[in-house]
Amino acid sequence: MGMEAKPKYKRVLLKLSGESLMGEKQYGIDPQMLQHYARQIKRLVELGVEVAIVIGGGNIFRGLQAQDAGIERVQGDYMGMLATVINGMALQSTLESIGVYTRLISAIEMKQIAEPYIRRRAIRHLEKGRVVIFSAGTGSPYFTTDSAAALRASEINAEVILKGTRVDGIYSADPEKDPTAVRYERLTFTRVISLGLGVMDMTAFTICRENNLPIIVFDINDPDNLYRIVMGEAVGTLVEAD
Repeated sequence: MGMEAKPKYKRVLLKLSGESLMGEKQYGIDPQMLQHYARQIKRLVELGVEVAIVIGGGNIFRGLQAQDAGIERVQGDYMGMLATVINGMALQSTLESIGVYTRLISAIEMKQIAEPYIRRRAIRHLEKGRVVIFSAGTGSPYFTTDSAAALRASEINAEVILKGTRVDGIYSADPEKDPTAVRYERLTFTRVISLGLGVMDMTAFTICRENNLPIIVFDINDPDNLYRIVMGEAVGTLVEAD
C-alpha cells in the first residue's frame, strides 16, 4: 500500500445559499440538489475532514424582499432565519439517509427540532465526526447568513470557509453578463476591497479579515470540486490575508 494522500484541511465550514437548493425549480427544495450536496459532504467525512455547514434561506424567504410586502425589516429577517432551519432539516434528513451522523443547531431556540447553539458542544460534535449544520443565521436581525458563516467558522476555529456558488470563482465582472470578465485565482482581503468585488457582504468579509480566515469561492455544481479543494487542489478563488 502506498501512502494515501492526506486532506489539506482538518476542519472546514461550507457555506451554501438557499437558492442553490432550488435546482431547476423557481422556489423551494429540489431533492436532487439535496442528494448532490449530501454525497459530496459524505465524501469529505469519509476522508476524516470535520464539516460544519451554514445554509441560507433564500429559496423559501428572503428578509430583504419582505419590505415590499409591508413586513418590517426585523420581522422579515427573523422569517428568513426560520427558512434556514427548514433547509437545515432537509439537509440533515438527506445526510442521515446516506449514513452521515449530523447535528442541527439553531441560533434561535426550538428544542423540539434543533439543539441550541453552545460553542463547546458544537466543537465536540465536530471532533466526534458529526456534520454540524448551523441554522437560523446568527440569531440576530441585520446579519446575513454569510455573516453567520464567518462568525461560526471563527468560533469553531475552522481553517477555511468554502463558499459554494454557481460560478467557478471570483471574477473582475459578472461572468454571466460580461464575456470579458477574468477569473482571479488568489486575492488578498485588501485587494478584494480595493477592487470592489462582492465576495460576501462587508460585515461577513470584515469578520473573515480580522480573524485571518481564508475564503474559497468555488462552483459547487461540479460534484468533485469540494473533494479537490480539501485535498489541496487550486479550485475556484482563494481570498486570504495580505
